[in-house]
Amino acid sequence: MYLIDKLNKDIKTIINNLGYDDDVQVVKSSVPSLGDYQYNGAMKLAGMNHSNPRELAEKIKTELESINDYTNINIAGPGFINITFKDEVLVDYINNIFKDFDTNIYKDEHNQTIFLDYGGANVAKELHVGHLRSANIGEALKRLLNACNIKTISDVHLGDWGRPMGLVMLEIKKRMPELPYFDENFTGEYPNESPVTAEDLAEIYPIASNKSKEDPEYLEEAREITLKLQSGDPGYTALWKHVRKTSVDDIKKTYDLLNTSFDLWEGEADADKEIPELLEYLEGNNYTEISEGAEVIFVNEPGDKKELPPFMIKKSNGGVIYDTTELATLYSRLKRFKFNDIWYLTDSRQELHFVQCFRAAKKCNLVPEDVKLTHLSFGTMNGSDGKPFKTRDGGVMSLNSLYNLVYNECFNKLSDAIEDDKREETAKIIAIAAIKYADLLPNRTSDYVFDPVKFSDLNGKTGPYILYNTVRIKSIFNKINDVEFNKYHCINSSIEREIILHLIELSAVLKKAINGSILNEICEFIFKLTSLYNTFYADHYIVSEENKEIQESWLVLSDVVLKTNLFILNILGIDVPERM
Repeated sequence: MYLIDKLNKDIKTIINNLGYDDDVQVVKSSVPSLGDYQYNGAMKLAGMNHSNPRELAEKIKTELESINDYTNINIAGPGFINITFKDEVLVDYINNIFKDFDTNIYKDEHNQTIFLDYGGANVAKELHVGHLRSANIGEALKRLLNACNIKTISDVHLGDWGRPMGLVMLEIKKRMPELPYFDENFTGEYPNESPVTAEDLAEIYPIASNKSKEDPEYLEEAREITLKLQSGDPGYTALWKHVRKTSVDDIKKTYDLLNTSFDLWEGEADADKEIPELLEYLEGNNYTEISEGAEVIFVNEPGDKKELPPFMIKKSNGGVIYDTTELATLYSRLKRFKFNDIWYLTDSRQELHFVQCFRAAKKCNLVPEDVKLTHLSFGTMNGSDGKPFKTRDGGVMSLNSLYNLVYNECFNKLSDAIEDDKREETAKIIAIAAIKYADLLPNRTSDYVFDPVKFSDLNGKTGPYILYNTVRIKSIFNKINDVEFNKYHCINSSIEREIILHLIELSAVLKKAINGSILNEICEFIFKLTSLYNTFYADHYIVSEENKEIQESWLVLSDVVLKTNLFILNILGIDVPERM
């Protein structure tokens, strides 16, 4: 049992025996010199039962003193009970997690499966900085859930079926009208190779998009091509498959760079196949109504402060839209997979869309009562001007350009001791750490300013700082690889005690991160642990320590800190280089 859980349970047993009840949750003592943890419930319990809080605290203190695990139990103020763990309890704790690291990890016991929808890449468009947070946060949450015994299913949910595809294919047609995809009389086999590369697509879409804004005829032609594609035209379907594959192969390279992966690479086109069946269900059960010629689902509920727009299923011309595809995607997932909750990760601008979608799904009984629908919104990554991060010329910066910017900063700061053949790979790992840690450190819902120079620094609250100190711990074991260590014997300094007390918090931090779908406290935890160990390292000469028992204790403690850092870095999707 985790030490904090045991302390909570011991106090709960005591107050129950005294005739009280409380959901006991001890907290870190506000005055460390008084104790490690503090129980503040005596005042509340005494108030509810019209008794003296100090007298109740004294009774709890007396009972706690009879338990062998605690010492220096004292009462501050009107009834704050401070408790200190005995050193031998902390020593046993370190030895236990040294032997079995999993004993310090929170494990969910509810046999849950959570579906995660994150990434949101658009086919034929280059990934840009606006895609960063969804990829980073979604991937880290997936890894966190898996580490804590919760199964996941992840889907990138590609944008691959709307008007942007029509624009891309129109521009290809304008440039290469001789291609067989555009010949309505073509009866042969279409080419196996794509007529465009990923580089071509990165140029084509922005040009086509700008043309559609300036030329109504161009826009109308793109609409006609989109309709042909969605109606199954063989030529446009064959070209679409090429464009999709070419784009997805390129997108995967960027996600691989960010250590981001998905179980499913489905998109709007996959959901489109479900729309006829979905419409039959909705219309057959009278869930839709006609409003201003469009087919909609009204989603207002009693108590709403303002009226919500209806959720549109069909436009007045009979066409379906993004809302329809979203509901069809959920419909398809519920048919094929079993999960307890589905988490959608998008920026906060889509909040209204998901409120409408979730209400429509529940109102139409598409979702079982025991399945939750959750939208996890996040803030934006901004430049020094406080506005969304852009290139110097004011354009939207691609993710690859952002990576190159940070990579160059990290490469220039590498130690000269790193071999030439490993410098590029090492700089890559550090750059990704800088980007991901900076992105995951702020509260999920907050905007933040991205500073490539600051976030690639080896000092401060940065990914490179944590990597540097993690690599340094690894170097200790490389230097004394012939020394055996099996036991933590005793606490030899106050900083060791601080490290151990911080390690105790890991399970609670993981549980809180899952319950709140947040990652910033995990980032704060590893920074504090790394900083504490950095102080320990500066004052304790592990390699040269002559007292073998003390050296063995320090090696065991270092091993536990290293395993903890590697565990958390893996959750954050950050690799560790051999040297820095």
